[in-house]
Amino acid sequence: PAVNINVKKGRPAAQLHDWAAERAPKLNIPVTALEAYGYAARVAEVVNPNCRLSWTTLAGIGMVESHHGTYRGSTIAPNGDVDPPIRGVVLDGTNGNLRIPDTDKGALDGDATMDRAMGPMQFIPETWRLYGVDANNDGVADPDNIDDAALSAAGYLCFRGKDLATARGWMEALRAYNFSDQYARTVRDWATAYAAGRSL
Repeated sequence: PAVNINVKKGRPAAQLHDWAAERAPKLNIPVTALEAYGYAARVAEVVNPNCRLSWTTLAGIGMVESHHGTYRGSTIAPNGDVDPPIRGVVLDGTNGNLRIPDTDKGALDGDATMDRAMGPMQFIPETWRLYGVDANNDGVADPDNIDDAALSAAGYLCFRGKDLATARGWMEALRAYNFSDQYARTVRDWATAYAAGRSL
């Protein structure tokens, strides 16, 4: 679908409403989340055409990380805000998790001792500081907003993977996002299903 990435007012991802509403029921993805993934992929295509990021990769990550912003009863508002905010486990090095001492004094993730992943795409505060962008035109880069999180994920994946249409580029991007081959395989399985027009 044709998408204007330079919308000055309102939520740019809403341009994809018809496209998303038609597909969302079969994919079992909230319409607002699907709009966000589609818009982020379109922006990446315009801003960084060599990246070749597909919306299905973003949707695969969104499913694995937060069930598209609906984990533990969270819901997505029409402006993309996820409420209540989704926070990952304390990253203290236990249970196979990375140990990441606090980087934001708890300002973003609510934990002043250790970092925690935040929002529907599960960014850690330091990565959000580097890659977080405002995608819904509200003037704030918010990790708890599906539009902002999806577009920020697109930028991060493109930066880390370079060309995501190659197996190597795609794996490098996913490993940067979460250093686990099992994680990458699970995202791939979801993305492949979404590309085929279905849910797993």
